[in-house]
Amino acid sequence: MSISKSEYSKVTTNSLLQMKLNNEKIAMLTAYDYTLANIIDRAGIDIILVGDSASNVMAGHETTLPITLDQMIYHASSVVRGSKRALVVVDLPFGTYQADSKEALRSAIKIMKESGAHAVKLEGGELAKESIERILQAGIPVMGHLGLTPQSIYKFGTYTVRAKENKEAKKLFEDAKLLESLGCFSVVLEKIPSDLAEKVAKNISTPVIGIGAGNKVDGQVLVLHDMLGMTKEFSPRFLRRYLDLDSLISSAVKSYSSDIKSGSFPNRKEQY
Repeated sequence: MSISKSEYSKVTTNSLLQMKLNNEKIAMLTAYDYTLANIIDRAGIDIILVGDSASNVMAGHETTLPITLDQMIYHASSVVRGSKRALVVVDLPFGTYQADSKEALRSAIKIMKESGAHAVKLEGGELAKESIERILQAGIPVMGHLGLTPQSIYKFGTYTVRAKENKEAKKLFEDAKLLESLGCFSVVLEKIPSDLAEKVAKNISTPVIGIGAGNKVDGQVLVLHDMLGMTKEFSPRFLRRYLDLDSLISSAVKSYSSDIKSGSFPNRKEQY
């Protein structure tokens, strides 16, 4: 029998495992501030990812690489204050875990202590093994990330679909099995063939969250600003826009400005 979302008064890593067992899809979105986190939390989202995509949508950088650990903690703290039900996961930003596993642990501890978040996410499989092990040994839940890993964009040289060739697909599957064996509570698969994503989801007990990975995985994630239509320049095939906030906000601002310039705002009812 499937458990409805309303029965999960507080989403935990165990809740996600139960959702997979019950064939209940997991809904995940990014957020970077108190106000939007509070809205999507009240709307019933299961996981809020404080993604390093904040580097793009909040700070205007071309890639996710420039954002710092302290900046991620600032965003994460805001999101945690706005969330009551959702599990809050924070990306370990580029340069905070790749050098060695001790640095990875220090970064993860700093995020957990200073933001109040519930888990961390990091990119990579076998190459991140020691870091994941050390973080998990400290009692910090870890979400993995395979496929298109944006922190490695300069190595890839393109945002194209990953793991289309047999060798890379085999390695991704092996890495997913490794992340399961290490104890990751969830794995994100980004921009890979849907049949490969389905194979992974069926062969590991860990909940698999897809972004551009088809509909046969255990859940989906999108960047909130993309889903709400606040960004227009980014339009991959996997993105479904549920609003056109860019146009709505632009129209509202134009009306506000026009009312000021015409003298109609504020009117008598809007004065003391």
